[in-house]
Amino acid sequence: MSVAARSILVVDDNEMNRDVLSRRLQRQGYDVSVAVDGQQALELVEAQCFALVLLDIEMPGLSGLEVLQIIRRTHTAAELPIIMVTARHESHDIVAALNAGANDYVTKPIDFAVTMARIETQLGRRQAEAALRESEERYALAVRGANDGLWDWNLKTDVIYFSPRWKEMLGWDEHEIANDPAEWFNRLHPEEFGQVKAALAAHIDGRHDHFETEHRMLHRDGGYRWMRSRGLVVRDQSGAAYRMAGSQTDITEGKVADALTGLPNRILFIDRLASSIERARRHSEYMFAVLFLDLDRFKLVNDSLGHVVGDELLVAMARRLESCLRSSDTVARMHTDHTIARLGGDEFTVLLKDIGDVSDALRVAERVQDALSQPFTLNGQEVFTTVSIGITTSATHYETPEAVLRDADTAMYRAKSRGGARSEVFDREMRDRAVARLQLETDLRRAVERGEFRLFYQPIISLATRRIAGFEALVRWQHPDRGLILPEEFIRVAEETTIIVPLGWWIVRQACQQMREWQLQSDNPGAMTISVNLSPKQFTQANLAEGVTKILAETGLPSSCLVLEITESTIMESTDCASAVLAELKQLGVQLAIDDFGTGYSSLSYVHRFPLNSLKIDRSFVSEMGAQGERSEIVRAIVNLAHNLGLDVIAEGIETQSQLDHLTTLGCDYGQGYLFSMPIAAAAATALALAGNESAA
Repeated sequence: MSVAARSILVVDDNEMNRDVLSRRLQRQGYDVSVAVDGQQALELVEAQCFALVLLDIEMPGLSGLEVLQIIRRTHTAAELPIIMVTARHESHDIVAALNAGANDYVTKPIDFAVTMARIETQLGRRQAEAALRESEERYALAVRGANDGLWDWNLKTDVIYFSPRWKEMLGWDEHEIANDPAEWFNRLHPEEFGQVKAALAAHIDGRHDHFETEHRMLHRDGGYRWMRSRGLVVRDQSGAAYRMAGSQTDITEGKVADALTGLPNRILFIDRLASSIERARRHSEYMFAVLFLDLDRFKLVNDSLGHVVGDELLVAMARRLESCLRSSDTVARMHTDHTIARLGGDEFTVLLKDIGDVSDALRVAERVQDALSQPFTLNGQEVFTTVSIGITTSATHYETPEAVLRDADTAMYRAKSRGGARSEVFDREMRDRAVARLQLETDLRRAVERGEFRLFYQPIISLATRRIAGFEALVRWQHPDRGLILPEEFIRVAEETTIIVPLGWWIVRQACQQMREWQLQSDNPGAMTISVNLSPKQFTQANLAEGVTKILAETGLPSSCLVLEITESTIMESTDCASAVLAELKQLGVQLAIDDFGTGYSSLSYVHRFPLNSLKIDRSFVSEMGAQGERSEIVRAIVNLAHNLGLDVIAEGIETQSQLDHLTTLGCDYGQGYLFSMPIAAAAATALALAGNESAA
């Protein structure tokens, strides 16, 4: 392939996306040019000759769709293949792009192996088609390979010849298919019928310079096979088409096999699941189950050991799944034609046919859990993992494969939310909760836009003086219909989406601004601090220190009056990274605290590595604390060791006088809880803050 034939234009307004993709393509031997927006892309396409364009859909100015439409005015899909790059949820954009002449698409985050395969496919096709266009009639009559079926269509008489191989692909003998175009069209899958007819008409009418489609054809056995049909018309001197010939290639294997693991992919799984749904509809005694598997903490494997090891783990998991199900006594008693598939990423599915009841599926899930909990040896290193499994059965009376997968996926997320490494069977309450969660997420996004969040403040008390030492800012959601919603109901959803980041910055800014207002009205402005929790996602933001600096400058709050609280699990997830972030924050002069100390897996032997000011003992220790109990000894040990490290100790959840007295005896420095005050709105907190000289308890 010539240099020009390997030249690729990458169009993306995101610098990181451009750079990463460009470097990886260059390492594969491609000559890569980049464009930062649609206008620059059009100028480069006009000035240079590219073999292919990777075009982002969402860009400022000219969108990817607009650029595609402009390019297609002068360059056909065969002359200049264009692969669109889009987010997973933009299905409408994908459809619009394909209708506008895009050759293919890939989704973000980009799977580079898949992207390379699609690039190679398009470039190979482009090269082949360029050669084939040199002689249209010769292409139409040539044998495209030993496994290709040929067809030759007389457009004037509407008689079509199908070669023996064409008929054999569909399971029929030579004499069993007539020379009628209906023999082709009546076997098309209903979902692709219109697509094929439209592509044929576009080529015959001269709107497209060749005919090519990928579609399903009904096989004699009742199933469908994926075919790629290509063809060219022969025209008379006036340009009218009088003949069309082409080939049919069976591409089922490539369409239905996962490239990494060799397992069936989503397409084949859905096809087999649809067959099971149809069988359950016809025969009431027939029952099937679907297991939806997702690896627990797979991202940690990728991040710590690299994507190559991550891929090796997926392949090893596929092989172990196959072995486990082959040797399962439970499965052996069922229909032997069960299907294991990889849907993508670390998601796998299992279709169990002809089960007795849900207990069969639960036994298979238990066997899978046991098998996958055994260590994997990858690249000389042992890797341990577990899976969360969601289960649903045909007892729910499904109409579509998508509905089955939706409910199995919902059950899987329930398993994950309960700690993972377990199985959950779907019930209708799960669907109701999933719908409610989706509504909550929608309302959350609107809440950010509409400013529906409010800060409440809980005083932090010096146990030595019983005076207010500061406040912790706690967010509440003033829902227009449901009233005041506590964070326990919405923070987790916000964490699992991108909402937590803008919400987190709003909380920091609002809290700093409120404390500064109290200081300006106080005779002793530096006496109190304001504490704010940082979410894990906010803590890992690259611009965290920069953002805090900006807020302190805007509000005028002295940095020493701001306490940033981070949960110990967030810090311990990556101690080296956390240490660097904490050091950067410490340089600003802010105070740092570990929140919910004792609930995770850290210890005070780690704490000395971080530039902290204080520890907050989790309320669970305080609530269970007795005069001579184990929890009291844990609290005593935390207080003593923290003081040895020069750290203050704050106890959360103080609700009784006896708890307060005991904590004071143990030497705890500060406390907060309902004994002093519940979280209160800004107006009430202002009254407390300005009366700071009075005892708080």
